[in-house]
Amino acid sequence: MHMRNRMLWMTTALTVAMVGALSMAVLVAQAPGKNALPQTTTSTDAAIKASADAFKKSVELKSYAVPKKPWGEPDISGVWLTATYTRLQRPTELGDKEFYTEEEAIAEYKKAAESDAEVDPRTVHYDWKEYAMDAWQGGATPNLRTSLIVSPKNGRLPSLVPEAQQRRAAAAASARQLDPMLGVKTFGNLYTRCVLGLGAIPLVRGGMPGADSAATAAGVTAEAFFFQSPGYLTIVMQSNNDVRIIPTDNSRPHVASQVRQYLGDSRGHWEGNTLVVETTNFFDPKPATNFLGSTDQLQLVERFTRVGPNTIRYQYTVTDPKTWTQPWSVDTTMPRIDPSMIYEFACHEQNYGLINVVTGTQIRFREGVHDLRGNGAPE
Repeated sequence: MHMRNRMLWMTTALTVAMVGALSMAVLVAQAPGKNALPQTTTSTDAAIKASADAFKKSVELKSYAVPKKPWGEPDISGVWLTATYTRLQRPTELGDKEFYTEEEAIAEYKKAAESDAEVDPRTVHYDWKEYAMDAWQGGATPNLRTSLIVSPKNGRLPSLVPEAQQRRAAAAASARQLDPMLGVKTFGNLYTRCVLGLGAIPLVRGGMPGADSAATAAGVTAEAFFFQSPGYLTIVMQSNNDVRIIPTDNSRPHVASQVRQYLGDSRGHWEGNTLVVETTNFFDPKPATNFLGSTDQLQLVERFTRVGPNTIRYQYTVTDPKTWTQPWSVDTTMPRIDPSMIYEFACHEQNYGLINVVTGTQIRFREGVHDLRGNGAPE
């Protein structure tokens, strides 16, 4: 009976939070944003200028009085952009250079945005800017930091522990045995199968300026809707509409250790104007879906601090003793998007391309082309 009551309570809380979130999204969306960056322009010059201006204003902002919700918590609600052109790891050629000058940051942003906007006509993929999905159209701004990682001080990921090295070597060897495109069931990640989105936790993962894929260049469908209610923060990612419902009153322990979830189990509390969220109880499926191939031992501590009317400072620390030799930390920002709403995320509805990819690969396999990725025939 106790378990049934607990499940009923959790279901009711989820329903109330989601209904409230959707209602608030509609109400807020009716009021046009005053500081919205151009999201539909196809002119990189106009978008770069707008982003640079917003960046300069945020740098000049020294102090900010955070608005409060009626029940007293700092207001971090709204839609925030998780896309960035800043790399997760500092490029090795920058050595110990932790920060760009303001001029360098804008120049790096301009170079990345222009690269992101280019489309090679020989490559069959979406021209994302036609759908206003490139990061420079969505409000991504320059960053003074040369990497998202701030600890270790070299701005790079710690070394892998031997167990993780063996795990990754085994995964690479397995991938070479058979092209995963031979069968729909063997596609190597749950995003391809529309089970999970591009990344609901952590929210900002770093960009790879110049990458062929828009998803790795900076991020597409990279909006996160924050809805606050007394004692809860609900985060809805546009990508696959992944949802995290986070208690924020520091009164609930984590669920039992045997309960595992794709997005983990999050618990939050306020430290002044900063919401601190600790997430544990990650699932460790095969293939792995956790951040950067981490395991079920992953622990993530996030810190959300509103530092301006259109900016949230987002920090997180990653700990996984089965993957890295030490914890590592990120410090970045997320710009606000107006109006405060996200759109439906369509995944594989009538995705004939998926069927065609598998069918074509199977035909080539029968013809003797065993691996279209250039790895040669399976042994």
